[in-house]
Amino acid sequence: LHEEIIDFYDFMSPRPEEAAMRREVVKRIETVIKDLWPTADVQIFGSFSTGLYLPTSDIDLVVFGKWERPPLLLLEQALRKHNVAEPYSIKVLDKATVPIIKLTDQETEVKVDISFNVETGVKAARFIKEYMKKYSLLPYLILVLKQFLLQRDLNEVFTGGISSYSLILMAISFLQLHPRIDARRADENLGMLLIEFFELYGRNFNYLKTGIRIKNGGAYIAKEEIMKVMTNGYRPSMLCIEDPLLPGNDVGRSSYGAMQVKQVFDYAYIVLSHAVSPLARSYPNRDSE
Repeated sequence: LHEEIIDFYDFMSPRPEEAAMRREVVKRIETVIKDLWPTADVQIFGSFSTGLYLPTSDIDLVVFGKWERPPLLLLEQALRKHNVAEPYSIKVLDKATVPIIKLTDQETEVKVDISFNVETGVKAARFIKEYMKKYSLLPYLILVLKQFLLQRDLNEVFTGGISSYSLILMAISFLQLHPRIDARRADENLGMLLIEFFELYGRNFNYLKTGIRIKNGGAYIAKEEIMKVMTNGYRPSMLCIEDPLLPGNDVGRSSYGAMQVKQVFDYAYIVLSHAVSPLARSYPNRDSE
């Protein structure tokens, strides 16, 4: 399983041509933005920024400038005028928690999300890159888990799954608090780690009472403790992950499909632990092999 994960990672990791193609998409959109607002600053965040993206992943862009309100409609009109997006793909989500423009690039069919003056995504990308340096195994786990959830339509919060950021923080916490290994070592068995990840979040983790903390070396923390610092009357969600960059924010708050994710992790644990068992050859389980 260790070798299969490495092969999968090598196969799914972005090729230079793919990265170049995505940079071209960014350049086309940036040209339209700079044409409208020459002093605007366009930054990439999300999976394209960290390199943890699948071929199907969106590109996340944020535009920084001096506006009282995000100029969503102005940019939408300009993108239509320049034929950057597929004609019916542009959507303005101005009622969302973070107002965004969604579009599909005309030439490449890559999906793009554009927001305005929101620093959290850029900071989160920086934070993830630091942990990728600390834990060299992290990218392997993340790409496998992302593909696993994508195949089950559980990789987006609005389709009833969990966000990429939640998944990455769960993986960081798993490595931080692993009792057996020094997760910074590169020679650990990735197969065992994946099975243990599925076991933790599919079977052993107490979603009802426990929250995840990343800062200060990581910890599990009672939800009552987390609730004390939450603002606006919010309560900890089922998948409660303390935001390492924004105290009082629960990253898992919008992940309504957390229990479905728990179920598929449990299923994966059963299938994989059977498959690697020494008894597996003697007692093949044809239903799940």
